[in-house]
Amino acid sequence: MGMGIRSDLEANFDFEIIDEFLDHYAIMVEIMEPLMVDLSNAERYHRSIEELFRIFHNIKSASGYLQIEPMTRLSTFVEDALEQLRSKDKIVNEETVTWLISVSDMFMQWQEDFKMDNELSKIHFSLLILPDMERA
Repeated sequence: MGMGIRSDLEANFDFEIIDEFLDHYAIMVEIMEPLMVDLSNAERYHRSIEELFRIFHNIKSASGYLQIEPMTRLSTFVEDALEQLRSKDKIVNEETVTWLISVSDMFMQWQEDFKMDNELSKIHFSLLILPDMERA
């Protein structure tokens, strides 16, 4: 049985850095899903996509620094997808929202892994396949 993710981090990084990361992470995970749902709302689309882009960029940077490879990989993938959506600048289809919510479930699962000091759950393969973001 390997070490849990929290023990793993604590073996390599300063407590304060880990605590700060986990505090921020908890806040980001909490607001992620409502923002994703708002991407199909014309009034809220713009603010939500910018905020989500910022969240995934922050998670990518922090997890990169803390060497949490699966998290860096998924957040980079999502950041790239959000960049594509941002450049289109129109509300998001249902398939894309559904995919994003599955992504947010994965980040929630990881939050649980941190709390319980489990090994980090494996990324569901389906998350690494982009939905059809073109379809109306």
